[in-house]
Amino acid sequence: MPVGKDTPRQRYRHHVRAEIKQAALRQIGAGGPASLSLNAIARELGVTGPALYKYFGSRDALLTELILEGYESVAAAVRAEGARTAERPARERLHALAAVYRKWAVDAPHLYQLLAGAPSPGYEAPAETVDSARAVLGPFLAVLAQGSARPAADALEAELRAWARSTPAVAEWVRQYAPDADPGPVLAASVTVWSRLHGVVSLEIQGQFGGMGHRGSTLLTSEIDALADALGLPPRPKG
Repeated sequence: MPVGKDTPRQRYRHHVRAEIKQAALRQIGAGGPASLSLNAIARELGVTGPALYKYFGSRDALLTELILEGYESVAAAVRAEGARTAERPARERLHALAAVYRKWAVDAPHLYQLLAGAPSPGYEAPAETVDSARAVLGPFLAVLAQGSARPAADALEAELRAWARSTPAVAEWVRQYAPDADPGPVLAASVTVWSRLHGVVSLEIQGQFGGMGHRGSTLLTSEIDALADALGLPPRPKG
């Protein structure tokens, strides 16, 4: 068998797993994460419930794979935008990263719901989802580290600096994207930008801006500008 080639059985397994995940996303898109049912997927695909469990051992296992793939997708979009705007001013880069994050969420609201909230009562995301979430925010760190001011309270900085000291994975994450930065302010800024992104985008995805006379993209631009001002990033040229 040629190196790197799947067997027919492996290709069939990949195909069925992909069908299961697509059916799961359709369910989530129609009724939210809580609507996900392996038995319903089995009926849609014309197989028995026990047959489906050969591909995913549990509903939580399926949820976890969907969540990890969702993080990989949005992280790839943010990473590509970070590379595309690498030579641009920091404020412009911050806006670009925020905009591509929002676009991904608006284009895939069912996936965003999986990442942004609790998929179902009792579900506990495994540790690897934390690393995946950090990959999404990583490109922001390099931009946030360029700020000349500190937008967060001293208490928040102190807590996050202690977190970096006690958690090697966090310290390494900061060093990877902002090697010369003080972890406290950068982590505080990352929590702040994540909170603003999540707040605005979640409200938009939920349809909470309907009838309010503004677009989600406009509000997000305003929020990111306010954060950039707090960070001391130079303003964008006018005109």
